[in-house]
Amino acid sequence: MDKEADLRAAALLHHRIRTLTPGEPIAAPIVSSATFHCPDIMPLGNVYGRSGMPTWDLVEAQIALLEEADCVAFPSGMAAISAALFATLGAGKTLMLPSDGYYVSRLLATQILATYGVTIREVPTTQMPHADFAGVEAVLIETPSNPSLDVVDIATLSARAHAAGACVIADNTTMTPYLQRPLDHGADIVVAADTKAPGGHSDALFGHVASRDAALIARIREGRRLSGAVPGSFEAWLVHRGMETLEVRLSRMCDTARKLAPRLAAHPAVQNVRFPGLPGDPSHAIATRQMSDFGFLIGFDLSDAARAERFLTDCTLIAQSTSFGSTHSSAERRIRWGDKVAPGFIRLSIGCEPAEPLWAAIDTALTQS
Repeated sequence: MDKEADLRAAALLHHRIRTLTPGEPIAAPIVSSATFHCPDIMPLGNVYGRSGMPTWDLVEAQIALLEEADCVAFPSGMAAISAALFATLGAGKTLMLPSDGYYVSRLLATQILATYGVTIREVPTTQMPHADFAGVEAVLIETPSNPSLDVVDIATLSARAHAAGACVIADNTTMTPYLQRPLDHGADIVVAADTKAPGGHSDALFGHVASRDAALIARIREGRRLSGAVPGSFEAWLVHRGMETLEVRLSRMCDTARKLAPRLAAHPAVQNVRFPGLPGDPSHAIATRQMSDFGFLIGFDLSDAARAERFLTDCTLIAQSTSFGSTHSSAERRIRWGDKVAPGFIRLSIGCEPAEPLWAAIDTALTQS
């Protein structure tokens, strides 16, 4: 990570402590009240839990510090994506999004937004920077894409989209603001599932929207209040706690991924390894320009579905689960969710295990599967 990221990481650990008065707890408290003392019709503080809670304020302040932008918290990553799309689209508008991105975003577009008169235009991730943006109001990008790990040149895409009058929404779930900063490269809005690495322990659903456009963020915040798409205080507390170790965990996870990706690429049982940190990866050049590290996700093919399933069953240090970014390594065959990948394609999320025992378990499972 670069010097500025180090400064943000240090500031995050002390941003609340600097505001404390004597006797206040160092650890963030969980405030779970749905109602607040409100003797005046125009109070200065909290009024009702759907409008705001002190524990939201704490985690929003953390994320805002990392994004260097105003932040609105949501109960899941999809709630955050939905809020950003609802704030920028309407009947007669057009949304462009990746045809090879997260499948739930595509389902939201085709099964819900389309029924309200939004035109959906799907484009492969690698072609999006060069697409025709004429008539497009909002562009949703994922970089790296999930699960194929293709990377978009955010600056190039944003410049061309803005010239056509489109708003750019960047899903930065796979990288977090420590590893990639889409707003710095021209994106208008960042969305992310903090369920993943920021929470980091597979125990809380959470998401956020961040933007430096005051009008946009106000619209999104008001949309949260009116729709009731609000996070719980306990989940906010869990993510707040997880955020304090995010930089340390990412450092370990990314370092291990950089060590293991070349070994996977050289393994006789493995084909088509995708990892932006590999010099020969199609995404490497762009990733080097716009990321501070290459992340912790690795994609690869095994010969067929049966062999992939045996590998997942046999590997003692891989949890078979969907999602990614937790302290433990996990993996799954993404085709089971309808992703356009080979039957033996595996998305591997590197966790915080020491690199050598993790590799030994992976190598053993690959050899015997």
